[in-house]
Amino acid sequence: MTEDAVKRGAGSTVLIPVFIPAVIVIFLLVVGTISNPDLAGKLFDTTLSYITETFGWFYMLSVAFFLVFIVGIAMTKWGNIKLGPDHADPQYSFPSWFAMLFSAGYGIALLFFGVAEPVLHYASPPAGAAETVGSAKQAMQIAFFHWGFHIWAIYGLVGLVLAYFAFRHGLPLSIRSALYPLVGDKIYGPIGHAVDVFAILGTMFGIATTLGLSVTQINAGINYLWPQIPVSINVQLITIACITGLAILSVVAGMDKGVKRLSILNMVLAISLMLFVFIVGPSVHILETFLQNTGSYLNFIVERTFNLEAYSRSDWIGNWTLFIFGWTIAWAPFVGLFIAKISRGRTIREFVVGVMLVPSLFTFLWFSVFGDTALNEIMNEGYTSLIGEVQNNQAIALFKLYEVLPLTSIVSFITVLLIITFFVTSSDSGSLVIDSLASGGAMHTPAWQRVFWASAEGLVAGTLLLAGGLGALQTMTIASALPFSIIMIISAVGMWRALVIEGHHQSSLKTDIHTRFTGTNGRGLWRQRLHGLVTFPKRDEVLEFMDTTVSKAMHRVERELVKEGWDAQVQADDENQRIYLEVVKDEHVDFIYEIRLLDHALPDYAYPEMPRNDDEQKHYYRAEVFLRRGGQSYDVYGFDQQDIITDILDQFEKHLHFLHISTASLPWRMEEHDDMLSTPPEPPEEEPDVHAGEPSAKDKDPANPSS
Repeated sequence: MTEDAVKRGAGSTVLIPVFIPAVIVIFLLVVGTISNPDLAGKLFDTTLSYITETFGWFYMLSVAFFLVFIVGIAMTKWGNIKLGPDHADPQYSFPSWFAMLFSAGYGIALLFFGVAEPVLHYASPPAGAAETVGSAKQAMQIAFFHWGFHIWAIYGLVGLVLAYFAFRHGLPLSIRSALYPLVGDKIYGPIGHAVDVFAILGTMFGIATTLGLSVTQINAGINYLWPQIPVSINVQLITIACITGLAILSVVAGMDKGVKRLSILNMVLAISLMLFVFIVGPSVHILETFLQNTGSYLNFIVERTFNLEAYSRSDWIGNWTLFIFGWTIAWAPFVGLFIAKISRGRTIREFVVGVMLVPSLFTFLWFSVFGDTALNEIMNEGYTSLIGEVQNNQAIALFKLYEVLPLTSIVSFITVLLIITFFVTSSDSGSLVIDSLASGGAMHTPAWQRVFWASAEGLVAGTLLLAGGLGALQTMTIASALPFSIIMIISAVGMWRALVIEGHHQSSLKTDIHTRFTGTNGRGLWRQRLHGLVTFPKRDEVLEFMDTTVSKAMHRVERELVKEGWDAQVQADDENQRIYLEVVKDEHVDFIYEIRLLDHALPDYAYPEMPRNDDEQKHYYRAEVFLRRGGQSYDVYGFDQQDIITDILDQFEKHLHFLHISTASLPWRMEEHDDMLSTPPEPPEEEPDVHAGEPSAKDKDPANPSS
């Protein structure tokens, strides 16, 4: 058995140094809690109090840093960098992408807190008099603050880091990759293993918290519809067991058949519920409060970001703000990985705007529809008993609101169904992510591994409920988020350093097409440029040009480099219609210059007299230049050998200059993992299965597009 097989485990993709420590910690927690639930509950309470009092400032400062960092990156010149090679197009259209962001942005939290949080803050505000117009405004501001830009900055930072390093630099789609600029290849050792273990634990306890909230609300809804079924721990444990079984069936079905279909169902049900409440509720009042609350949120965002209730020293900050932010940080590997997977080909600026704006606006609208409808019933319609009901049991808040709306039983049943589908979706999606993290970034794993993690999530959720209900879930969420928040800060620093190198690379390798064709780089190419503007060659013509002129020019450069003691080789890839020159020197220089055949739609102004019935006549072909960073968007068809040699040397010179300034200023280079040359023109549906211990890009075969 090879060393890699030992690390991964025979017959599986499990990465043993990550899998075993994570399982041990989870197992000890479960066994310890079952052995003495009372002692475990007291320990959870003590831990929550200590973390809140000691590290509350750190959580708030970290979340503020995440927001400033991700918005700041989008506003710089780095915002134009693509999450993938330069020539990559987005995998999904804007409507599809926004729909999936909406799906990720909506979850059980809004169902649980959409009514409960505004009502509770209205009745017991952290500052000021209770049950007043002022407390109502404050309640909605707090709800917007808790579920607005800050939590999407957390998700967005993790998603941006994962997408950047995975799609731009070919590193594993795993949290460890963010540390590459800081520790280099050590990410494949104990440091990287430890980072992924913390990510697994954070995700596990974050999902367990969600499942715990879900099952309490499901129990409340079932009791509301069928009073003979009590609200009790036993019913909740049975519910967890049943729905975990459904999650296992979904996770075995896979992403497309299981998670995707459930997500679509979630979207339909959620939007239907919101539209129903908006129509039968105070519609005009909802629109007015939506606009006013959004303005108040933006006006007080800085003050609330740094508000720790330092003078009052109450438990409110720990029970609400720190819990919600900690919960979000614990969920960040899961949601961030999902966002990263659907964002390949987007620019950093598009990513940030989409991730921050779309889900946040929907969240604001959701709280305005449900929260302000509840407050309106209390303040203007005399439904004051809702306050006591919510204070006694937060899980029934939504169902109690339905009592004053038409079709109460039907809407309540749909809500229970929606909570169940969210429960299943959260469990199976989380299982896929945790399984990927435990496999070193592998996206295709055996079914038994996914079943194992889905079962573990249900077991942990049930155990924590047994130990102390929502209090235990809240404690483990905040505790698990503490180490991962540190990892996120380190990841942000790593990405910043990578972007600094990216800036060096763009400055050194920037192609000035005008200069290229004005005669300063060769023997005067204006005639070739004019010819290229008004002619549209066929496929065979461009292929013949590549097989003759391009090939001869590359071989001439190859021979001269070999004479100088450099390792240079010309390769032809007939399957993908490309030919390239690769130059390697002392493990420091890894340069590739490629000419690739690409087809383009024939413009309308080209040969208007030409009949357009033949598909072949609707396209023309170009011999475009590709470097490791992707396509350079210029065509060399019509160049002679000397012109092509000049272009190769121009790009080679800029590459060497980039290596010189980057190694002089920073002790690492992302160039070793820039295997973007091998990316096909159209992005694959599934991400490559990249494992720890694989050779770097310089050890791969560039002639193999899947290497």
